[in-house]
Amino acid sequence: MKPKKPSDSRTIMTDLVLPSETNPLNNLFGGELLARMDRAASIAARRHSRRITVTASVNHVAFNRSVPLGSVVTLEAAISRTFRTSMEVYIDVWMEDRLSGERTKANEAIYTFVAVDETGKPTAIPAIEPETELEKIRFDGALRRKQLSLVLAGKMKPHDATELKALFTN
Repeated sequence: MKPKKPSDSRTIMTDLVLPSETNPLNNLFGGELLARMDRAASIAARRHSRRITVTASVNHVAFNRSVPLGSVVTLEAAISRTFRTSMEVYIDVWMEDRLSGERTKANEAIYTFVAVDETGKPTAIPAIEPETELEKIRFDGALRRKQLSLVLAGKMKPHDATELKALFTN
């Protein structure tokens, strides 16, 4: 399989925060944002793999800023790293100031998706070749995040987590 670039999977979704999607403080519900991020990540994963993809895990979510009613919200999702059948998708959430139009990063998340065939069996996917400095940083971090997840789940022995050990021995 020919490797792909993160830009091949880049998915940009822009939407407005409506009253029915807000909490009593008139900010976007966290669950609503999670659903939007899942959709954007799903599209990015499908674009990369050209297969059916399923959410395997939500690895990280940072609700750094509230997103007020009426805000224009833009989600940018792209594959940060691939493994044999799974891929990490990094999602940045931007909010646009209603008056100035200035964009501010509000939130971010990291999801893992698995590509499957028509019977639901995991299937191999293309590798990824990061291009930009940010893509390279996210690519390198993805292996550490995967190893940490495997160690915490008991699926990898801590002494086998070479990328994690390197953080503490260098």
